Amino acid sequence: MNVGEFLLLVLAGLGAGLVGSVAGLASLISYPALLATGIPPLSANVTNTVALVFNSVGSVSASRPELVGQRRRLVRLCAAGLAGGAVGAVLLLLTPSSAFEKLVPVLIAAASAAILVQRSPRELAAEGARTGHQHRDHWGVVLGTFGISIYGGYFGAAAGVLMLATFLLVMDVGLPQGNALKNSVLGVANSVAALGYVFFADVDWSAVLPLAIGCLAGGRLGPRVARVVPQLLLRRVIAVAGLGLAVHLGLDAFG
Repeated sequence: MNVGEFLLLVLAGLGAGLVGSVAGLASLISYPALLATGIPPLSANVTNTVALVFNSVGSVSASRPELVGQRRRLVRLCAAGLAGGAVGAVLLLLTPSSAFEKLVPVLIAAASAAILVQRSPRELAAEGARTGHQHRDHWGVVLGTFGISIYGGYFGAAAGVLMLATFLLVMDVGLPQGNALKNSVLGVANSVAALGYVFFADVDWSAVLPLAIGCLAGGRLGPRVARVVPQLLLRRVIAVAGLGLAVHLGLDAFG
């Protein structure tokens, strides 16, 4: 790997870490950057998963204020993420990727549309205060997290969009809290999948290093951006970016 490719991956990692910790679209930047350096698709996929572990380290360490008081919820969701990430890694190692690749654009488009039309967490909280209704987590959230984590461990592009949409639609959390939970759970799913890939897949370690450096820095900055950017604007940006990614992946899958 030459100096130009090294710097490209550092910058791609920075962008991926920033976008991933805020909007769940890290692989939209990091995966194409790996392909641009000449790494084959399967190796780029597993290399990307390993590097994104550092994105989670950065974003979760910067999201501790949003995780205060959510320990029980976090334990349940992370357990689902751990199991899902392990299943996803096994699927990648044992089966072809064509079925997932064709399903992913549909899932991303549906999740992005849900974020776009859903009422804001502030409106939902205000309605709950008026009616006395309390939003409660249920096992559907855990099962949904498990399913999304399978995809996250398998391929991962926009798994954060799917998970963030699930949390915002079902749980009584604002966008910063939903982002913190999403970053934590996907971090667990990516970590267990990455562990399997380290031993059983072709990881390009020369690419992991620069990408991980950028991901760590971008992940640290992302939660700070989420705290100050207006939530409605950020939700619309997330939704539009997700729809764009769905179109991009759909053209690749069905073209």
